[in-house]
Amino acid sequence: MQTVILEDIAVSGEDRQSQLAREHKERQARRAEQAGKAKRNTFIGAGAAVVVVAGGVIAASVLMGGGDGEKPVAAQTPVPSASASAPAAPDLTASAKPSATTCEYRKDTTGSPTKFVGYPPKKPNLKLKTMTITTNHGDIVIDLKTAATPCTVNSLAFLAKKNFYDGTKCHRLATPENSGLGLLQCGDPQAKADGKNSTDGQGSSGYVFNDENLGGLSYGRGTVALAQASDASNQNGSQFWISYSDETAQLDSGPAYTPFGTVSKGMEIIDKIVAGGWITNEADVTGDGGSHAPKIPVLVKDVTLS
Repeated sequence: MQTVILEDIAVSGEDRQSQLAREHKERQARRAEQAGKAKRNTFIGAGAAVVVVAGGVIAASVLMGGGDGEKPVAAQTPVPSASASAPAAPDLTASAKPSATTCEYRKDTTGSPTKFVGYPPKKPNLKLKTMTITTNHGDIVIDLKTAATPCTVNSLAFLAKKNFYDGTKCHRLATPENSGLGLLQCGDPQAKADGKNSTDGQGSSGYVFNDENLGGLSYGRGTVALAQASDASNQNGSQFWISYSDETAQLDSGPAYTPFGTVSKGMEIIDKIVAGGWITNEADVTGDGGSHAPKIPVLVKDVTLS
């Protein structure tokens, strides 16, 4: 009888150890999943934030991160996700007629700092194939996915013709070390990109438009996509980012940023900028490196689409 009791106790102890081990693994898996979701939801964005200045409240937009010098002082506020009033993205299925494609752009009501030069035309030019960004380091050429992102390309072409991007600076360098991603972000007309300006990454064109081509292209090295807040949708504006690392492909599992092209020339320029490091912005609004600037300044001299 005593032997049986000891055996029962031993079996019970082994079962308890197995149960504890299983529970420990399950907790680890849940934490890893939650951390992964938080990571994806934090890293990229041009979202709305509230900045208190001299007793006033200014809505601001926040983008993707960097690493050795600067942070806008503000608390992030929710950006409306796809609302019932937002226009539907154009139907670009095989049965759709390209000639019937139209785009809708609406006023940016977040209160972000803007450089408003008007609204793009509703009728997009579907023949545009390339976008060339002339910088102080040389040209970066992007092959456009116009058929899949007609309204995005239409907006970029409009802003380029208005010289919207001329003289602007790429304000954010996100790296796997500081943000878990690898990308260079540009398109904020107000950015100083000096690691000190509290509103870097918040500027916009004054209008927003819907997402396109989500899931149609991996966010890995060479992909170029629009920036918007991680908790927003259909709130695209003037800002865009260039992925230089396959680390960014982790976002493929929950695509939320319109990918509109791939770099065909000039990736060595991005690599040189990355090698130079980043300036941590201690006033970063989101705390995720949304306005960490590259140490090597990147000045956009001109943007053309053809």
